[in-house]
Amino acid sequence: MTTTRPDTPFIPPVSPSPRKAALRDAALTRRDALDLDSRLDWDQDIAARVLALPVWDSPGPVSAYWPMRSEADPRPILEALHGRGLPLCLPAIVEKRMIFRRWAPYEPIVPGGFGTLVPAPAEPETKPAILIVPLAAFDRRGHRIGYGKGYYDRALTELGPTVSIGIGYAAQEIEAMPDEPHDRRLDWIVTERDTIRCG
Repeated sequence: MTTTRPDTPFIPPVSPSPRKAALRDAALTRRDALDLDSRLDWDQDIAARVLALPVWDSPGPVSAYWPMRSEADPRPILEALHGRGLPLCLPAIVEKRMIFRRWAPYEPIVPGGFGTLVPAPAEPETKPAILIVPLAAFDRRGHRIGYGKGYYDRALTELGPTVSIGIGYAAQEIEAMPDEPHDRRLDWIVTERDTIRCG
């Protein structure tokens, strides 16, 4: 039986799309093939572009993610924002739902399933105003493919007005994403080459 919070709409689970799965696999293969030293340099370029966005008059909190596999690394962004005094948080999946827990650089993190690391369960839940989101693939309209579970789409719907920033590498771009009604378009996408204002 599926339950929802009384203050949030019911959002059905996402059904796998074969077309999206093929695009995801191809994009992840391209991303995994990128040179590690190049990615480390590009992460700094991405951080500089993100920190230059005209969104940081918000008091936060700001959510990002703990990188896994060959994902673009948002930790340089988080460290810079922490230095500016913005409160931070990281996502965690609890009972098939994405929540956000307070976190700051160098604080403990624990395994969170799916290969992720998350703040300890004792950390308070918070509601981010800005989300930095990982990408498997993306197009310039702001549509993204993640890992196929739909957690970010549902979280963005539940959170209401937020600023969403996808970060990834230029190699992950595709011409057009087969978007579906449940998909939430991002406000910005940032790569080592481009800052894209979507929509």
